[in-house]
Amino acid sequence: MTTTTTARTTSSTHRPEAAPSFLSRVNWGRLAAWVVLWLFILLTLFPFYWTLRTALSNNRALAGASGSLLPADFSLGGFKRVFGLGSVEEALAEGGSGASISFWLYLRNSFVVATAITVGQVVFSAAAAYAFARLRWRGRDAVFTLFLTALLVPPIFTSLPNFLTIKQLGLLNTLPGIVLPSFFMTPFAVYFLRQFFLGIPREIDEAALIDGAGHLRIFFRIIMPMSMPPIITLGILQFIAAWNDYFWPLLVGQTEESRVLTVALGVFKSQTPQGSPDWAGLMAATLVAALPIMVLYAFFGRRIVNSIGFTGIK
Repeated sequence: MTTTTTARTTSSTHRPEAAPSFLSRVNWGRLAAWVVLWLFILLTLFPFYWTLRTALSNNRALAGASGSLLPADFSLGGFKRVFGLGSVEEALAEGGSGASISFWLYLRNSFVVATAITVGQVVFSAAAAYAFARLRWRGRDAVFTLFLTALLVPPIFTSLPNFLTIKQLGLLNTLPGIVLPSFFMTPFAVYFLRQFFLGIPREIDEAALIDGAGHLRIFFRIIMPMSMPPIITLGILQFIAAWNDYFWPLLVGQTEESRVLTVALGVFKSQTPQGSPDWAGLMAATLVAALPIMVLYAFFGRRIVNSIGFTGIK
């Protein structure tokens, strides 16, 4: 009797445990986080998809298929009108406005303006950041604090003084008139680079001074090469801001030769002799105009995030 009870006890003790079920192995918190992340991604990308869907549609069929996720009567007419490959008769047949858009001229103007502003901002902001971070002079911190208070001034408050200055200089309806107010340093750019310059050891400056190098040589030959990642990041941010700017180019550039792409898209939308905007052509032009910015983010997005995190800007 004792032997039988012991055998039963031993067999029940060594019984293999059941494998955990699939539901018990799932990390529900992690799964929920991934679901929320993909929902945010879809919500972010949906406007780009809707823009592409509209650009690939026939303008006359858009109203009848407003709820469709697919292009309404698929057509490349919108892109043809943007690049000047379609005739006025073809544009009117597809419900376009028939208005012309000098896309390549506006694209060139946008590149010239954005590039000039980016180069000026990087050079002058880096020089100012070097003075605030590496040079010792009386009242430096007080001047820097006063300089940062300019961040509190909305840009709209400086538009009228800048406009009057550009008008008195005779630069209205010119590309230099659009570039000049944003060509020099801005508080954000100076603060951005100063934070990085502060992290460079001062022993490098002292060693260069002992070797007979001046501050200009130290700035261009030592500090600038060591600061290429944040400088490139700043250049990308400034290029994107200049490329997307609308109000100031609209205020200064009213002629065909001085019009940038963002302003041209607004003018193209308002040219509606048939009573409704050429939405397909407008969305096609918007996609082409946004393409350089999307390429920059695709290649340099991680560098932008890392540089901003390094400088302490949140």
